[in-house]
Amino acid sequence: MNAYTLDRLQFAFTVTYHYLFPQLTMGLAPMIVIMKSLAIWKKDERWNDAARFWAKIFAIVFLFGVVTGIPMEFQFGTNWSAFSRYAGGVIGQTLAMEGTFAFFLESAFVGLFIFGEKRMSQTAHWFVGLMVLIGTWLSGYFIVATDAWMQHPVGYEVAGNGSVQLNSFWALVLNPWAIVQYVHNMGGALVTGSFAVAALGAFYILSKKQVEYGRLFLKAGVVVACIGSIWMIAPSGDMAGQMIAHHQPVTLAAMEGRFETEEGAGITVLGQPDVDNQKIDNEIKIPRMLSMLTYRRWDAEVKGLNAFPKEDHPDNIPLLYYSYHVMVGLGTIFIVLMVVSAFWLWRGKLYDTNWLLWLVMIAFPLPFIANTAGWMTAEIGRQPWLVYGLYRTEHGFSPMVSSGNIMFTLLGFAGMYTLLSLLFIFLILRRIENGADELNAIEIIEIPAAASAEPALGGI
Repeated sequence: MNAYTLDRLQFAFTVTYHYLFPQLTMGLAPMIVIMKSLAIWKKDERWNDAARFWAKIFAIVFLFGVVTGIPMEFQFGTNWSAFSRYAGGVIGQTLAMEGTFAFFLESAFVGLFIFGEKRMSQTAHWFVGLMVLIGTWLSGYFIVATDAWMQHPVGYEVAGNGSVQLNSFWALVLNPWAIVQYVHNMGGALVTGSFAVAALGAFYILSKKQVEYGRLFLKAGVVVACIGSIWMIAPSGDMAGQMIAHHQPVTLAAMEGRFETEEGAGITVLGQPDVDNQKIDNEIKIPRMLSMLTYRRWDAEVKGLNAFPKEDHPDNIPLLYYSYHVMVGLGTIFIVLMVVSAFWLWRGKLYDTNWLLWLVMIAFPLPFIANTAGWMTAEIGRQPWLVYGLYRTEHGFSPMVSSGNIMFTLLGFAGMYTLLSLLFIFLILRRIENGADELNAIEIIEIPAAASAEPALGGI
């Protein structure tokens, strides 16, 4: 493979691996705040215990996100120097703000939340948790705003040397594409975090390691996951689809495997794209639904790939098609699973329904797959552009870096991330095991204290 292909492969590998961690921290942060809020509202110390438990898992995941995120920004200079020279005057603003403001806010308050609880009131501790949430989600916004500018460039001007420079900071940070992409992305992160909480709760109940706290985890996780899963389809998913339809119609055509322009276009539920013969094999579709969802009219015209120059088509149409359908398919499964779980929870039968607990427990990796497929849809759909309509990907890599050097570092990243994965799994499993013992110890201490108070109250 040539250097250009290897540069893309290395960036895809490192960013995909890295995003496994931020999506979990961005999803766990609101769950921790919810638990702290319930502790104060209900005056129930068990929710405080739950918040502490998940804060320690948050810290582990946050650490690995930092370690795997640092190489990402270096790659702009080492592997994509031409792109950095071209667009650094714009994307450097949001990347610098993410590191300078959001990251430091998040990291400082994580330490305070975990180690400073005994030195502050419960309200102050709740506020610290809120600041962790704000820092985490603010960090996500700056990154999304950077990517959104590459998808839909705004607020720029072309300098004399051919590079682009920022001429409107507010246009950059309030990019309509960024807002839509952000609410959809953070909904996906919330699904990941809530699924993790619910899955561990189901595991504790099924294994009988910590049934009481397992029920707390399961209840909180299922309720939030149900809301988040529905949010991903509508309104956030619907808004994202309309944004693509209006600004990147060729991407929409590739996502749906539409080769010919059609009025009253149907939406493909199942099928395999045959690019050579320009058709969908074994297609199952819902008639006219694509036109309605994207343009709000049953007979609206949806352009096919053949309406656009071939050089502007996404590079890998089958991969884009499958990524999109994996994302949507899993999102539909999430809604069904969590609506059923929430209904069983409302009826008071969820904790004793083993088959449903097993489904909740084994489903925890699926949001990671769905979020990864969603980002693949966005990034593969943008191709062949690095900055949509302005700057092609093939012009952005570093011409002086050889394919041998890239392959060497790619293999190095693969080996290093394999070791990091083993370490992460070890730490998380140990936290789950030790955490159950810690929660059990708390419960043993609290129950006798409560029991010893009863005779005194009775005597009074």
